[in-house]
Amino acid sequence: MATADLRDELSCSICLSVYTDPVTLPCGHNFCHGCIGGLLDTQEGSGGYSCPECRAKFQERPALQRNTTLGNLAELFFSTHPEHDGTGIYCTYCINSPVPAAKSCILCEASLCDAHVRVHSKSAEHVLTEPTALENIKCSVHHKFLEYYCCEDGACICVSCCLAGEHRGHRVELLSEASEKKKETLRKVLENLSPEREETERGAQRLLESWREVEEKAAAETERVTALFRGIREELEALEKRLLSDISRQKEELFIQLHDLIQQLEIKRDELSRKIRHIEELCNMAAPLTVLQGQWESLAFCGAEGADTEGREREGIKVLAVGDLDMDLVFGTLTRGLAGIGAGIKGKIYGHEATNLLLDTDTLGKYVSVSGGRKSISHSRTDQHRPPTPGRFQRYPQALTSHRFRSGQHHWEVEGSKLGGWGVGVAYPSIERGGYDSFLGDNDKSWALYRWDNKYSVRYNRGETQLPHIPYCGKIRISLDYEAGRLSFYELSEPIRHLHTFSASFAEPLHAAIGVWNDAWVRIMS
Repeated sequence: MATADLRDELSCSICLSVYTDPVTLPCGHNFCHGCIGGLLDTQEGSGGYSCPECRAKFQERPALQRNTTLGNLAELFFSTHPEHDGTGIYCTYCINSPVPAAKSCILCEASLCDAHVRVHSKSAEHVLTEPTALENIKCSVHHKFLEYYCCEDGACICVSCCLAGEHRGHRVELLSEASEKKKETLRKVLENLSPEREETERGAQRLLESWREVEEKAAAETERVTALFRGIREELEALEKRLLSDISRQKEELFIQLHDLIQQLEIKRDELSRKIRHIEELCNMAAPLTVLQGQWESLAFCGAEGADTEGREREGIKVLAVGDLDMDLVFGTLTRGLAGIGAGIKGKIYGHEATNLLLDTDTLGKYVSVSGGRKSISHSRTDQHRPPTPGRFQRYPQALTSHRFRSGQHHWEVEGSKLGGWGVGVAYPSIERGGYDSFLGDNDKSWALYRWDNKYSVRYNRGETQLPHIPYCGKIRISLDYEAGRLSFYELSEPIRHLHTFSASFAEPLHAAIGVWNDAWVRIMS
């Protein structure tokens, strides 16, 4: 295995470094003890714990099982690949092969591996620290140990820098004091960062939940579409069998007619053959008396009466001619069947078609006219002087339908004029009927799509969103899923375009709502 691949296998997915004191979660994934411990701390009080690798859920804080084998492999990797050690500091005394340093001695100015630490002097003046690059703890100018911190320049300095160097007269502190002050500042920063990290983690959890919801919904919709097409195929196959059965039935009926006609013609043929033979016999007789005695019988065959019979026979044959298959009937069945399948598909996708939508005349504003059996509304420049009712819109030229949607999935279609301005949507029965708050979409009781100046926009609770400009079509499908709290608008162009979807928690029944301005009109197509 290549070194890079091995390092990847031995790397913690949290810190991206080779494992330090690796532990294993119940799901089987490994992490540094400090990394996973800190992460689990952030999940305290969130209602559960999860693995950052596979997102496995744990109701209780999971026990961390120390992975000795993985830890040994990580140590072995460092010993054979010191260039991958995180510190980059090696033992001063291991000159044959670089070995990662475990400690540094300030007095000796040397870094020590574990083996040399064990034999190093234990006296007090030999202060051992974490592995440190020794060139970083000495002043580059005076080559003395850095012992002070210049508060004005923010630099670590030596005693010569304080007394005679460029930092003379500056406010200085011991490194330990300055370090504690910086730690205190960092702790305050940490206090601010920790909640932010927790919020970020919660946000990530929410996004993961959304991810799962999208995945589940996609799977459900995939199954729904698969079932839909399966149903379409079954209905088409049933329709095909019905049409083929109709054609077969017509064929059998025609065959019966043809069979009867053939039998009639065969009987007639045999009769004519008999007559022909009798006449031929008379013609071939040599005795005049015999021929003349058979005159009246022969006249029955070849006289005027015989000629009339021949005409009737020929006419009868023509009348008995069989017609063709009635394909108009077959294609009529096909058209109705396909229309039924299409209507069924439409119902399964968009819900029940609202076929009973009629404008409520008690809600009509002053400057609107109604026609088409209460399915068309148009703007009027003159006051219609309608009698006042509690439900009538006083300020704006708009109206509600009489039907209410209390539950379920429904859709209806409208057509709007190209000129003027109009809006369509839904509203609660409790929407204001007078004042500025009665405008559709300018309150929390109505949702509307508007077409104005050749542009679409949507409004809710005085908030307006302009939609991207698209060529005008004028026919809109409105789809309502009451329980899911979705109201969607589609332009019935080719192809159909989704314009916008509102998401809400509907608290009242809903009426379809329409508004018109500047000579505009809207017609309910459903």
